[in-house]
Amino acid sequence: MRKNYRGAIEYCVIGLGRFGFALSVALAQAGKEVLVLDNDEEKVKAISRYVDNALIVKHMDKDSLEEAGVQNCHTVVVCIGEQIEVSVLTTLNVIELGVPRVISKAVSADHGSVLKKIGAEVVYPEKDMAVRLAKSFMKTRAMEYIDLNEEISIEEHRITGKICGQTLAAANLRKRFGMNAIAIVKGEKTIIEVDPTILLEEGNAIVTIGTKDNHARFQGYLYAD
Repeated sequence: MRKNYRGAIEYCVIGLGRFGFALSVALAQAGKEVLVLDNDEEKVKAISRYVDNALIVKHMDKDSLEEAGVQNCHTVVVCIGEQIEVSVLTTLNVIELGVPRVISKAVSADHGSVLKKIGAEVVYPEKDMAVRLAKSFMKTRAMEYIDLNEEISIEEHRITGKICGQTLAAANLRKRFGMNAIAIVKGEKTIIEVDPTILLEEGNAIVTIGTKDNHARFQGYLYAD
């Protein structure tokens, strides 16, 4: 992990919740250079498996963001949704640093309205996911999914008997299906630091990133009689 990033860079992701983590991985998988910031050391350590430039930034004030090199980025995505005040202030600080394109995650219409008024583009990941999920019920057995482009998606799969009781390393998804596991969901808890020794347990779910064809093969394997 570098202390700061001084060179020009295309993308910056601020906030490593589930959406921010998945977005960072997707950008890295697509060959994009991405700077990632979060105040949680464990989350930064986890994302460092996928990106070269991940920094611990305890406070998202303008000076700290500038020290991290955010002003050198073309597009910044603020993925701090639940802490609305922090989200708005961070977005404002990024805009004031002169970043050409600022996109912010919103969790409500009011939140989105404020973000738009200060000059940010707004995305509603949970709302968009709900629409995609509703459309997916008739055509896929994935629990949830996000299309990143025409070829690549992030999908959440219920762990079935086919892999239940195995470690992630034993399941060997990368070699067998060409996918990477980016999170394990246990009830209300999402584990984003995915250790190869983690046990895949019945009732939990696994979040993967890969091509849609490979996801289809994986689903066929999981749910085959």
